[in-house]
Amino acid sequence: MTSEKDVTIVEVGPRDGLQNEKALVPIEAKLEFLDRLGSSGLGVIEATAFVSPRAIPQLSDASEVLTRLTRRPGVRYPVLVPNLNGLERALAAGATEIAIFTAASEAFNQHNINTTIEGSFQRFAPVMERARALGLWVRGYVSCALGCPYAGEIPVARTVEVTRRLFAIGCTEVSLGDTIGVGVPRQVAELCSALVADGIDLGRIALHFHDTRGTALSNVSEGLRQGVRIFDSSAGGLGGCPYATGASGNLATEDLVYLLERSGLRTGVDLDKVFEASSFVLRALARPPVSRVAQTLSSGSRWPLPAAPAGRT
Repeated sequence: MTSEKDVTIVEVGPRDGLQNEKALVPIEAKLEFLDRLGSSGLGVIEATAFVSPRAIPQLSDASEVLTRLTRRPGVRYPVLVPNLNGLERALAAGATEIAIFTAASEAFNQHNINTTIEGSFQRFAPVMERARALGLWVRGYVSCALGCPYAGEIPVARTVEVTRRLFAIGCTEVSLGDTIGVGVPRQVAELCSALVADGIDLGRIALHFHDTRGTALSNVSEGLRQGVRIFDSSAGGLGGCPYATGASGNLATEDLVYLLERSGLRTGVDLDKVFEASSFVLRALARPPVSRVAQTLSSGSRWPLPAAPAGRT
């Protein structure tokens, strides 16, 4: 398996995937899930989030998860932090990479973090100051980049503005999320074009799709056509959003890997090992597989991935 990548997959299952699950997953199962994902060739795995245990009980064990996880060489393990207190907890547990989050929707921000977009940036200020002082890598998340469950359509200019501000305060990379899975390829093209017109490098942009309406892979294909090469996904298609009713799971990592590799793009990811990791966590949750590829593999079909194209090692 090559370490070269044409496309980087950011695995969000251990955080974004599990946070919406009502049944608490034992920490030993979480650690095993992380280790299996780490063995698959995934280079970035979002391990957990240092959010309020009252708000998201599933992630109340964040410190223990980060302290105890087996760090695979070459694998990065960022964690989500909502504020300075979350950052300090993360640092005490050994975090070296973090993510902060806001939304392109005022209404969603109020429901999610009980403040305005401007208020979220005020909360970021001390986090970013501390992160810069420590030389931490920081990712920014923008929820509702293509639509909001409360406000409906989101102007492209708003998403671009929030993205620009995240880069301005020091984010290395920004992930734009279709939080409720309403986006279609036309919107992806419009957003990418607007980002480029604003001088934003698509090489620093990730796209994060939910498959609520079955458009996630089509949106990935359009993102690729536009020049995006970083995509978020969740093993087994786990996830959703606690603050967005009806937002079903994230794009499944298995389906994303299959699409990319069959298209001749390198991910560095072993599809079988991702399937094994997602099967493990789904058993822990007593849930059937939801990804198309996982359902196929579960049935015994072993359709092979293509041979390496000429020039590929």
